[in-house]
Amino acid sequence: MKITKFDRLYQLTIMPNLFPVNCYLYEEDSELTLIDTGISASFNGIVKLVEEINKPLTNIVLTHAHGDHVGSLDLLKERFPNAVVSISKRDSRLLEGDFSLDDLEPKNPIKGGFDKKLKTVPERLLVEGDRIGLLEVIHTPGHTPGSISLFNPQSRHIIVGDAMQTKGKIAISGQLVPLFPFPMLATWSKELAVESVKKIIQLEPTLLAVGHGKIIVDPQNNIQHAIQVAEKKLVSI
Repeated sequence: MKITKFDRLYQLTIMPNLFPVNCYLYEEDSELTLIDTGISASFNGIVKLVEEINKPLTNIVLTHAHGDHVGSLDLLKERFPNAVVSISKRDSRLLEGDFSLDDLEPKNPIKGGFDKKLKTVPERLLVEGDRIGLLEVIHTPGHTPGSISLFNPQSRHIIVGDAMQTKGKIAISGQLVPLFPFPMLATWSKELAVESVKKIIQLEPTLLAVGHGKIIVDPQNNIQHAIQVAEKKLVSI
């Protein structure tokens, strides 16, 4: 597992060259928050880093319900039973196998892989504006109906799950990246994905951390370009 540190944020990447799957540890003064759990093979690397930092893991936050973001959740909950597991209220339904759509949601099929054997039930259901330590929940639907991002208003670092990718190129979820097409194939609403990234850029992030690909520092120009590319493709459809 490859580990990269930016201030209080650790990026943990399994299979960095072939199929990078990221999860993140955010270090508070006296505790740790894990954002996403990667795949089952991510478990040992996560535990090793938690033990090296030597602070209690108190929160496990899921940016969305896809299998490559919840893959080691059951193992981690068994290893750290006091860690509070959180996911958005909307995506909690996907963990339960409920793929129905709300009245005002786009009537696109929900895509991507889901772990049907997951045993862990989230203890906290998140909505926009909730806080986990220094991190604020931002509702960023598109990849899934209940996708969220985690934003630190002090450092202006943002962890966006699969709202964007940087593997292959920097792109909004739902846009085809031939070198790494998987986020596009698993995206529910391209239109909402673009609107969510417009919301992200308004926060003026100084660091962009994604589910697949490297962290980008000072990402404003990259995000703006990704928005322009996505909007042109949506218009041409």
